[in-house]
Amino acid sequence: MSHKVIQPEGWAPAKGYANGMLTADGTLYIGGQIGWTAEQRFERHDFIGQMKQALENILAIVEAAGGTASDIVRLTWFVTDKKVYLAHQREVGEAYRQVFGRHFPAMSMLVVSELIEDDALVEIEATAVLSKS
Repeated sequence: MSHKVIQPEGWAPAKGYANGMLTADGTLYIGGQIGWTAEQRFERHDFIGQMKQALENILAIVEAAGGTASDIVRLTWFVTDKKVYLAHQREVGEAYRQVFGRHFPAMSMLVVSELIEDDALVEIEATAVLSKS
């Protein structure tokens, strides 16, 4: 098999998708992560709290595959409220740096009308490239 499913230890199983897929060349594709915990529960109902949790989820998947935040090369953000995002730019930056430090991969942001989970305010997918050493 040329790819491996990546699932952090202790996480509730993903239903109908994989949280991460690691290819033979070291590329890690991370499915959209939302602001819920490893138990698939929303503990935060504010944008910053959910954004930080989604980033922590991404980092957990990267680390489960043997990587670090600096291996992340792309993030795609889906937000349900552009005005909330823009009104909290400083807090967004602070929360981002708490999780990823000063590593800034290529990023895109899209505003969407809603996400599959009703309580989700943001979803972030990522791509990482892990060294094969």
